[in-house]
Amino acid sequence: MKFLILLFFLSLSISATTSANISTASCPMDLGYVLRIPWPSSDCRNYPSATPQTTSNTTTNDTTAPKHQCCQTLLSLYGIAFAQHLKETSLFQLPDLPTSVSCLSDFQSKLNSLSLNHNLTSLCFDPLQFVITPNVCAAIESTRDWVAKLGPTTQLDSGCRQDLTDLTFCDACVAAGSQVLSNLTAIDGNTSHSTDCYYFAILYAAGIVNEFGPESSGTISCIFGLSVGSPTGSRDARHSALVFGLTGASVAVLVMSCLIGLYFWWDRKWRRKRREGFDLDSGEMGSRPRMRPNTGSIWFKLHELEKATDKFSPKNCIGRGGFGIVYKGTLSDGSVVAVKKIVESEFQGNAEFCNEVEIISNLKHRNLVPLRGCCVTDEDGVHDERGDQRYLVYDYMPNGNLDDHLFPSVENHYGIVKQPLTWPQRKSIILDVAKGLVYLHYGVKPAIYHRDIKATNILLDADMRARVADFGLVKQSREGQSHLTTRVAGTHGYLAPEYALYGQLTEKSDVYSFGVVVLEIMCGRKALDLSSSGPPRAFLITDWAWSLVKAGKVEEALDASLLRGGDPENANPKAIMERFLLVGILCAHVMVALRPTILDALKMLEGDIEVPAIPDRPTPLGHPSFCGDGNTFSISPALSGLQLLSGDMLR
Repeated sequence: MKFLILLFFLSLSISATTSANISTASCPMDLGYVLRIPWPSSDCRNYPSATPQTTSNTTTNDTTAPKHQCCQTLLSLYGIAFAQHLKETSLFQLPDLPTSVSCLSDFQSKLNSLSLNHNLTSLCFDPLQFVITPNVCAAIESTRDWVAKLGPTTQLDSGCRQDLTDLTFCDACVAAGSQVLSNLTAIDGNTSHSTDCYYFAILYAAGIVNEFGPESSGTISCIFGLSVGSPTGSRDARHSALVFGLTGASVAVLVMSCLIGLYFWWDRKWRRKRREGFDLDSGEMGSRPRMRPNTGSIWFKLHELEKATDKFSPKNCIGRGGFGIVYKGTLSDGSVVAVKKIVESEFQGNAEFCNEVEIISNLKHRNLVPLRGCCVTDEDGVHDERGDQRYLVYDYMPNGNLDDHLFPSVENHYGIVKQPLTWPQRKSIILDVAKGLVYLHYGVKPAIYHRDIKATNILLDADMRARVADFGLVKQSREGQSHLTTRVAGTHGYLAPEYALYGQLTEKSDVYSFGVVVLEIMCGRKALDLSSSGPPRAFLITDWAWSLVKAGKVEEALDASLLRGGDPENANPKAIMERFLLVGILCAHVMVALRPTILDALKMLEGDIEVPAIPDRPTPLGHPSFCGDGNTFSISPALSGLQLLSGDMLR
């Protein structure tokens, strides 16, 4: 009995000593950045208050998905401190458990300052997971161990050094990370340690390699996968802005006074000229040839279009797009046209819209749908930007759109019976679309990026020649630059990952969508199908075609109707079909840097240059080796392979 009492008091003494050590330990990491950088705290805003659970439970079912998202965000956010700690101390993790507990406590206090749940860190993390131990990836504990295992330089040292806000550099960094991860896992010999190796590769890239540091925008968004928005809750930032504003107040008042005076003078002059351009009796914008030099397109009046379409009768509706409704109409001269009533566009006013029409009217190419003209009205008669209606008038394409021929439906707006497309027709359509895009990307300055290449935006004329439509509502790019937009236009299944997730628009974004269209034409399957009841629940043609080609089953990917008979005009049609399929897969690669330009894609299709070997795709974040316990840092999902989430299939 005395022995048991002694043992009890001894255990109390040990517990008290341990608690004292934990309470007195200090965190060697500066976590002040949690309040400085604009990380997506909304991921944890509605985090449920619950008893602590292991993070391995966060991925078991859909109901815990918000918890998993919050913990993943916090883990990536916490990783920034570890990358800085690695840079300063050469240690990948913390020295002992008391230090880890202290750092998590400090981390939680910063989260409390943002009015987040008081027990987020206890719900998401185990302090032991951040403590140094030799039983991790290849027994690496410090940068000295890293060099001993991998050598003085790795692919990360060359691939992750630049400014990673440039998606091309980010692509290279992701590819380098994948290679280093494979090397580390091979050295370790235990695939269950790939999670730790992934963790170390990210910390090394962010803390040691990248010359802009762990807190730079490129590192945060590309390596740690945190979307960086506008800063919120930063007292220092607000204070700096206030000081700057007060310092320049006197100059600003003087400048603004001058600008306001100039504005009122210009506004009165502009309104007077604008009234002269309107038909005040009908409230319509009249013909203004002086605004349209050398374009040859027409300013239609509303009553002309109403007469042509029988007052926009539903029976004349032939399609609906992302920007409006399309009606078939017959003008007074007997010509048949397609009239698009604009429902939504990025143009803030009629002046901007008219300027864009001026530009589009000058685009002339046999593989673009020609724009005849436009119409802008003001319904309430008040000459401002409210109540305007806008219409675009195009030549009518009698054979409808490509989607109707590839996937005919019961409802047929064009009233024609569609037969399966032959191989010569499919080949011609693919080449026509490629030539149209080559003209938009290289034939005009600055280049025009379509943003919404899809089967329904490819129209077929009387000779079944393809013409690209709906390029009239896009913005021209700045010459030599990519275009970053806050409004992502496009269609699920066709959107390039970097455009869907980051709004970064380049010529390669159109190339991705073009590749998806090529796969639809060659495979006879839709780009995206969420209707499947069995596995897989969601069908993505890019994944499906790529996996078949990698497995050496190219013929299984081709539309069965293409293999029923040979092409008498071509001695080896199957080889050409396979080439077209491979070009489609290459164009729709998830990595921007591995896609060809549309000009090179056209040369591959025509056989002028060889199609390179189809590269591997990055391992998705949902792969078991990366997400087995939910405790891994994530590289940007758009560039490391998208994790397919229901309702958000954007690859």
